[in-house]
Amino acid sequence: MAVGPIDSVVFGAAGFIGRSLVAELLRARRGVAAAVRGRADRLTSWLTEQGVDTARLTVVTADITAPGLGLDGLADLGQVRDVYNTAARFAFGLSAEEARAVNVTGALNVADWAATRPGLRRLVHISGYRVSGDSPDRRGDLAVDYRQGAYKASKREADAALRVRARELGIPLTIVNPATVVGTGQFIGLATVVRDLWYGRLPALPGGPDIFLPVVDGDYFARFTAALPEHEETEGNAYWVLDDETPNLPELVRTVAGHLGVPAPRRAIPVGVVRRLPRALTGVDPETLSFLSADRYDTAPARSFAERAGLVMPPVGEVLRRWADGLVAARFGRGVPPRGPYGFHDVAGVRTWVAGERETPEYVLFHGLPLDADSWDAVRGRLDAPALAADLPGLGRSAAARRSGPGRGHPLDDWTAALMGPVRTRPVLVGHSFGCGPALRYAAAHPDRVAAVVLVAPAFLQAPSPRLLRSGMAVPVLRRMREERLGRMLGVPAGAIADMRRPGAARRVIEATRVAHIARDGLRRSLDRIEVPVTIVAGAADSPVAGRSAAVIAGAGHYPQLTHPEELAEVLRAAGRRARQEPSRPARG
Repeated sequence: MAVGPIDSVVFGAAGFIGRSLVAELLRARRGVAAAVRGRADRLTSWLTEQGVDTARLTVVTADITAPGLGLDGLADLGQVRDVYNTAARFAFGLSAEEARAVNVTGALNVADWAATRPGLRRLVHISGYRVSGDSPDRRGDLAVDYRQGAYKASKREADAALRVRARELGIPLTIVNPATVVGTGQFIGLATVVRDLWYGRLPALPGGPDIFLPVVDGDYFARFTAALPEHEETEGNAYWVLDDETPNLPELVRTVAGHLGVPAPRRAIPVGVVRRLPRALTGVDPETLSFLSADRYDTAPARSFAERAGLVMPPVGEVLRRWADGLVAARFGRGVPPRGPYGFHDVAGVRTWVAGERETPEYVLFHGLPLDADSWDAVRGRLDAPALAADLPGLGRSAAARRSGPGRGHPLDDWTAALMGPVRTRPVLVGHSFGCGPALRYAAAHPDRVAAVVLVAPAFLQAPSPRLLRSGMAVPVLRRMREERLGRMLGVPAGAIADMRRPGAARRVIEATRVAHIARDGLRRSLDRIEVPVTIVAGAADSPVAGRSAAVIAGAGHYPQLTHPEELAEVLRAAGRRARQEPSRPARG
């Protein structure tokens, strides 16, 4: 139960917008009742992850589709002044009944309940940016056509009906009409365009060069919405909240594509043509097409209020890039983001997925095949110091590197050097299988920059991989790995399976396997002459390491970081302790 009185209630509190609003209100030390329909831990665990103090939070169960909202008898809501309705059924392909139950009937039920609050200061309703602007004087003035899509039609109907109900009951109402609200956890609408872009399924954009699909940063929108009841002049008004600097859709997609390191579509198809083509061919839900327009919106009232409230929008390019990082991190809603910070960076001209501490890591982790940096996540969480991990070029989420020219050495070396460029510490370099190569070669070339090396299941010291994995026959095998059931049987994490769905991913894994096979003898020579301490780690059930002593992890196979993270982390911690106890060379730079 919350400490102190509850002065605000948020309906739809577990949703993408609702939870950010709850967090903002709690940060402002407001007493908040978070009304949810399902599990409360979806909200509370998220708030904990964000570092939000929940001492003033009360979670209550509500059903806005029912009269009274299922909140009867909760006396501690009697002091509520501000009611926020963020609840909505946001999906495409809904029936009219499904959409209206929440978006229309639910909104009116919230208004009726708010009208019974003796100290009501404001009802704030979240509407939609493509549905407002009509001000009917009486019910029935606004005809709503559900044939073009139930979601948009229901939001349009609710927007008008709620204004009428507020006048009838004397409710102090403020309506907010946001554009696409982007941020961590938003996987619908424009996010599907980014998903198709990422997986190479966006050969052309629907619409023309003037399509305007505006966005607004989720954190900014939460602050804007939370502040509305604090200002009397916002009563009775509606606000379009969007970033006017959002580039038109083709440029928006190019911005995101450049950040992700993937090609942007060069062609566009008129919306009218897309409507006439079979959905099986286009992959486009017809309902989404109604949101594609060149229309602009009067944002002057929202900008004026924001200035009075001291709110500043972050740059839209920064917002889009951060959002794209979050989408890829969560595999577009199908996975769990890794330990942060994370995102795409330019490393030696390669758009590279980087996670962890870039400047002061004590451990730098290089993954094996067919994995990515997330394979180290459980180990990172058990280490005694910051760590840096990255997807190697062409693997995981990173773009492919340009081939090195004749005489320039291994194609990974320039990338590894660039990754280590910002590092100011002398870290322990850790490589797994294929990742042992870049770790060992860098340490051999730059002993003054490295405290120690740990080689986990080093492929170059084990029996060569089967010929299948070095032949064209392996490509269809790895493509089949994209099927999650087969991938799980082979012990491949879901994130790596998702990576394999990207164009050319299977072929790049095979190419990396060939490169590693060629590099075996050179790596053995590097190991013989290396000047920093080296620890070799092997799984008891894995192929033996030839001619070298190793720390053996009982019960582990080729992927101890996945199956035995605590045991492997202890080996790394011990290597780190030994390296820190030895006299060290000064780090370069």
